[in-house]
Amino acid sequence: MKHFIITIARGYGSGGKTIGKMLAEELGIHYYDRELLRLASDDSGINEELFGRVDEQLKQSLLYKLVKKEYKGELIPPDKEDFISNDNLFNLQAKVIKDLAGEESCVIVGRCADYILKDNPNVIKIFVHASLEDCVIRLKDMFSLSPKELEKKVIDTDRRRAEYYRYYTGRIWEDVKNYDLCLNTKQLGFDKCVEIVKSYIDIRSK
Repeated sequence: MKHFIITIARGYGSGGKTIGKMLAEELGIHYYDRELLRLASDDSGINEELFGRVDEQLKQSLLYKLVKKEYKGELIPPDKEDFISNDNLFNLQAKVIKDLAGEESCVIVGRCADYILKDNPNVIKIFVHASLEDCVIRLKDMFSLSPKELEKKVIDTDRRRAEYYRYYTGRIWEDVKNYDLCLNTKQLGFDKCVEIVKSYIDIRSK
């Protein structure tokens, strides 16, 4: 498997982004996170700020959250009024993810990439998680917040990610069946997580 894509879904504060960057550096491949917003903007001509406003979160409307819009790969053309709707912004970002997966080996963080690329045989799907306590400890130097406030931030962020994932995929974000590997950074540490993924790639390549 010379060409491969690593997708990383991650709990907030678990260190998934750090692991993704470490993997990209060690494997000599590109790392994509918020860069996807810029690429989608460049590809569509829609202002990047609009993509940023809905990045991995849904509208606050309860009705909007209850409805499911499972991604099917469709795109709304520019002449339609829904061209800059939240759903089409997701579709346009998904197109960029598919294009990248077809062109190069890379690491893609979040944005339902594991589901978008579910039919690609060269995808390695990872979920990175840690205990709430460990996530709070990891975040305490990043924010001037109390432990209780940090707990709320972690819980709220993970809830938004789970809602976003369910809306566009119809799946449960934390369901282990969605992933090839689930890594607990509290138990393993970042370096060991990276080594496990690299070993898994080697096994898949044989």
